[in-house]
Amino acid sequence: MGRRALKKFVEQQRAQGRKIVFTNGCFDILHAGHVSVLEFSRAKGDVLVVGVNSDESVRRLKGPTRPVNPQGDRALVLAALESVSAVCVFEEDTPYNLIKLVEPDVLVKGGDYKPSEIVGREFAKKVVRFALLKGRSTTNIIKKVSK
Repeated sequence: MGRRALKKFVEQQRAQGRKIVFTNGCFDILHAGHVSVLEFSRAKGDVLVVGVNSDESVRRLKGPTRPVNPQGDRALVLAALESVSAVCVFEEDTPYNLIKLVEPDVLVKGGDYKPSEIVGREFAKKVVRFALLKGRSTTNIIKKVSK
């Protein structure tokens, strides 16, 4: 959903007393690590909002051969997951503005980030880090398939 619709959705959920959780990523080729972080995130609240890097943002962060899947496909796959309540694509390199818009009760980020490195933490009531699954990454999948 777009930002305007997302803001309205979050306001409606919050008015009903629901706890809002936010996480983000490229989610280029969905794998067990992604599913784990999404389920972990959802367990921290009632509503899970997922920010997804746009195609241009992924290219800037990961290089010219990425993403493998276009943003519309990535967003659609995420939105179909039971743990995910809403998906919003963001154009920037970080989800700072999206986190500011959502003002989540809980912000979930991978354990590879130090607490001081977590973008948008000042807009969340609580920040939780998730221990990443070893060996599970889109980069590893691409390397394996390319052999």
